[in-house]
Amino acid sequence: MNVLRIDMLTREYPPHIYGGAGVHVTELAAVLRNKLDVRIRCFDGPREDAKVTGYTEPEDLKAANPTLATMATNLYMAKDTAGADLVHSHTWYANFAGHTSALLHGIPHVISAHSLEPLRPWKAEQLGGGYRVSSFIERTAYLAADAVIAVSAGMREDVLRSYPEIDPEKVRVVHNGIDLEGWRRREDPDTVRRWGIDPDQPSVVFVGRITRQKGLPYLLRAAAQLPPNVQLVLCAGAPDTPELMAEVQQLVADLRAKREGVVWIDDMLPREELTAILSAATTFVCPSVYEPLGIVNLEAMACGTPVVGSGTGGIPEVVTHGEVGTIVPIEQVTDGTGEPIDPQKFVSDLAAALTEMVSDPQRARELGRAARKRVEDHFSWEAIAERTIAVYESVLHGSD
Repeated sequence: MNVLRIDMLTREYPPHIYGGAGVHVTELAAVLRNKLDVRIRCFDGPREDAKVTGYTEPEDLKAANPTLATMATNLYMAKDTAGADLVHSHTWYANFAGHTSALLHGIPHVISAHSLEPLRPWKAEQLGGGYRVSSFIERTAYLAADAVIAVSAGMREDVLRSYPEIDPEKVRVVHNGIDLEGWRRREDPDTVRRWGIDPDQPSVVFVGRITRQKGLPYLLRAAAQLPPNVQLVLCAGAPDTPELMAEVQQLVADLRAKREGVVWIDDMLPREELTAILSAATTFVCPSVYEPLGIVNLEAMACGTPVVGSGTGGIPEVVTHGEVGTIVPIEQVTDGTGEPIDPQKFVSDLAAALTEMVSDPQRARELGRAARKRVEDHFSWEAIAERTIAVYESVLHGSD
């Protein structure tokens, strides 16, 4: 019996991972390889693994708008997918390769929806006219795809709202997963202290890129209302634009002028150090204005840490309110930015939820234990892989 060959198309793959989509591809591919012939096609140059092909962007396009180099790299990917039974692309960075492969080789194309360009209009700040290009690529690929895997029910709604021409039957929900062995509670006060954090005092931890969707400016304003003994730990880097970085730097400076205990780590931390910081935290915080699911929430929960998250996207599907953390309501504008209609109310509500959590450490620990059990029960990669294979089979054989 022939083993299905699946070509996984992605911008990110180790050692070059920048966000949740890269984590998703890495973990999913590792489990799928137990049953399928999975070939990875990614960016950022050659890799040592024979089943991973890393492509280098053309030199003569490096000075051009980055979307052009992305499209060119996608063409190399599409050429090499000849012989695959199915291609599975992740994010607009690889959707063009998936779409072109389907046309060129006559094979099904499955897309995993990690984010949507219409719901990230601030990317025009980063890409200029390239945002119109990325939006064109994504729209074209989504409308033609044989199936779209949404990482949450909230994301499925976003896909159908953004692209109403898509047959709803083609959009399936398969949540992100978590490596339960790699992400677990790790008591290491010495590592925590090395980063300037007092493990004996309460702390609120944020982990994420400095991008509009992560809502970091709202958190920095809310932190001014926290009790004085509460530390704010920001594991934040990779800003989308210099302007956003300058805004965050100013907000951090303003906060430090008012209170102590503000720790900003802009390094990409090794997992063992990050798990130590998460395990020492009283609570994790996810103040996003756009978050299809939020792998960072799963990572914190796997370390036995409760989450205070905004009530948007897939966050409430992961962070069950009152059971593993707290959901902060956020009423949002409908222009695609996701900005709060009343920013000050969101900031005040976020501050109140965080204050309530850090003021009752015993309850926080109980929620944290429940959080770990929730990820064990619902978000193992083995279960996610089985659901993904079911989607593959449905497009290859017409089964449901």
